Amino acid sequence: MEVKDLTVLERASLLSGKSTWATRALKRAGIPSMVLSDGPHGLRRQTGSGDNLGMGKSKPATCFPTAGTVACSWDPELAKTMGQALGSEARSLGVNMVLGPGMNIKRNPLCGRNFEYYSEDPQVAGRMAAGLIEGIQSQGVAATPKHFAMNSQELRRQASDSVVDERTMRELYLTGFEIAVRQAHPWAIMTSYNMVNGTYANENPHLLKDILRKEWGFDGMVVSDWGGSNSAVAAAANGSSLEMPQAGYDSVRQVAKAVQEGRLDEADLNARAEEVARLAKLTYHSGMDPDGNLTADQIRDHHQVARSIAEGSAVLLINRKGRLPLAAGTRVALVGDMAETPRFQGSGSSKVNAAKQESMLDLLRQGNGDGLELASYSQGYERHGEKNQSLIDQAVAAAGQADVIVACVGLDERSESEGLDRSHMDIPGNQVDLIKALGATDKPLVVVLVAGSPVTADWIDQCDAVLYIGLSGQAGASATLNILTGRVNPSGHLAETWPKSYADCPSADWYPDPAHESIYREGPFVGYRYYLTAEVEERFPFGYGLSYAHFAYADLTVDDKGVTFTLTNDSDRQGATVPQLYVQAPKGGVLRPVRELKGFKKVSLEAGQSTQVRIDFDQMTFRHFDTASNSWQVESGDWTIMIGSDARKMELSGHLRVQGTVDPQSPDPALGAYLTGRVKEVDDAAVTALFGHPVVRQGAVSTFGVNDPLSSWKDSRSAVARFVANFLAKSESRHETKTGNPDLNTLFLLNMPPRAMAKMTNGLIDTAMVEAIVRIPNGHLWRGLGGFIAGFFRNMSANRKTGKELNHE
Repeated sequence: MEVKDLTVLERASLLSGKSTWATRALKRAGIPSMVLSDGPHGLRRQTGSGDNLGMGKSKPATCFPTAGTVACSWDPELAKTMGQALGSEARSLGVNMVLGPGMNIKRNPLCGRNFEYYSEDPQVAGRMAAGLIEGIQSQGVAATPKHFAMNSQELRRQASDSVVDERTMRELYLTGFEIAVRQAHPWAIMTSYNMVNGTYANENPHLLKDILRKEWGFDGMVVSDWGGSNSAVAAAANGSSLEMPQAGYDSVRQVAKAVQEGRLDEADLNARAEEVARLAKLTYHSGMDPDGNLTADQIRDHHQVARSIAEGSAVLLINRKGRLPLAAGTRVALVGDMAETPRFQGSGSSKVNAAKQESMLDLLRQGNGDGLELASYSQGYERHGEKNQSLIDQAVAAAGQADVIVACVGLDERSESEGLDRSHMDIPGNQVDLIKALGATDKPLVVVLVAGSPVTADWIDQCDAVLYIGLSGQAGASATLNILTGRVNPSGHLAETWPKSYADCPSADWYPDPAHESIYREGPFVGYRYYLTAEVEERFPFGYGLSYAHFAYADLTVDDKGVTFTLTNDSDRQGATVPQLYVQAPKGGVLRPVRELKGFKKVSLEAGQSTQVRIDFDQMTFRHFDTASNSWQVESGDWTIMIGSDARKMELSGHLRVQGTVDPQSPDPALGAYLTGRVKEVDDAAVTALFGHPVVRQGAVSTFGVNDPLSSWKDSRSAVARFVANFLAKSESRHETKTGNPDLNTLFLLNMPPRAMAKMTNGLIDTAMVEAIVRIPNGHLWRGLGGFIAGFFRNMSANRKTGKELNHE
């Protein structure tokens, strides 16, 4: 039986989930149910009913390094290896779809979910994501790149409008997704919670129809983020296939009624239902056990995979006087609570119940430090506490017994999580005090830095060496020791710029935006594009990373199809590095950053070895998006082609005469400060010139609607609504103070618009009941309660009828 032969109601039923993690099956049509699961760096296969934020129990699985860490490897093949392991575990755990990779551009270092995203640059994000997707799908499991698109802040994430000019959106925020779609052909893609230029992403025709499906040729399934569907009818009409999690039968009835009344073309319903059915059949595997577990071999082998990824992703930030690697027999004073209880992943829906764990302290105590001797261990600081001078004094005293101090410091669990953004870029002050005290001793100080995104590092002058391990997964401790001892040569390079201070960031003055609109005033000047163009000095540039080896670049040749050059490891130690291809447009052309990354290659060389490296151009190398013609164009003229060891340091340079599609066209003088990249100085006239129209903000909310977050009820005239908002806020604050961890479910509720209640309660609440609920914050308590109660009984009756029609009960 074909999908088109099903009843309208049956086809509509395929467009929403059956439970938190499963889709509906239609046995008479041979359409199986699919199980979907987070996450991007390890399976979160929950038992029981499950929840969308990772609060419930989940089965053990390998916790790999997070995307923000893996991106520092600049190695798509390594990402592919990780994807193959993820896909294998998905099969073992009965999972059809892995909800990842996360690949939003890192617009600002304070985004709470940056650890889940790859980079500030679409080339790195797109190519790393493509590697992971290819690996996952090689196992017959769907990958789901997310969150499409412009999901750049956690504050108000379900009720925020990302307002961005078309050219910046196309060139910066969508290009990574385009690379992943064109190269890896993902079978599914997930939309973001937010609006994009006034329309929810999950029903945005420009994103889903014009760009994703028509321009890029995507023919897979589009799924909403959990509770991220606004209108089921608009979603189906505009290219979104499946709303999750369990919207009950309310959405089914809405879609069926819209078809019957001619408000939804039946061809659109058929297309969406066919996308769901096709993927369900594609990812169905005989013998797949929804109650399955990992095998002992998988646990062992994938732990080693996780270690190799962590080793390839760690970034050596400083190494004064060749302090690292440490020689066998070195007596180490190990300091820091994170050396005993490691933090190796972020908080939220991606949190994995790690199948295996290890710590630097345990490994050294067991003699697994490749010859390092543990002289002492000191806690050094309270993980979630204030300064404790006695702990610092103990660490300083214990250091006297050692040859070198290794201090493990970084951001704690409260700092990086889905649901909230960071309030600053600093590591905890008690850790800074510890570093300064240890740095004042006569012992060399090596810092192992744990964080999923950049931190301020004014303390770095106190250190002899700093190894940034990111959020390195369950095998991060052994990977770290392998690098410290030289068993592994560090080869990671930063996938985002580290500013000297948060005030230096281009969007610092307007991020995160608490208003309805999050206006991307900085335009294309994000990350290194800003620091280079506006001539603002950073702490560590994009693409930066040291090695125990040294590499020399020579003999650049540029032709019409790419570049060739010689790379030599002129040291006495094997190592790997990442040559990076940057281009600079002809002078006098359209507004652009001073240079942009257009390619890269991870290259490993033995001591003294030389090799020729080839990096090809592609269709994205020279293009820009022309808003006047709504098309991609290439400027003719003399392009500068550069090979860098990071975005700031260009090793080789050449030129190429490009015959493009248009002659260089000078930018509009009205762009003002944008012309020099100094986005902090732009005025409203320049913003209007960038966007092509005035950017108008929505005024203060006077009437609360179904899409205003519960947190906004604190300004309601209703005492009941104010109580709800304030109670939730105080409850989250108490939980964080007590446990040291954010209360993710409460944060989700605070950011949640009421309409999500109709999408996440398995039919218990429908759209009409939500409309009754929002009467309460608008001052109509009894009308709201009365409408809700009447709606409850009406909805239950309708659900029973729909269930019988679908033979579900």
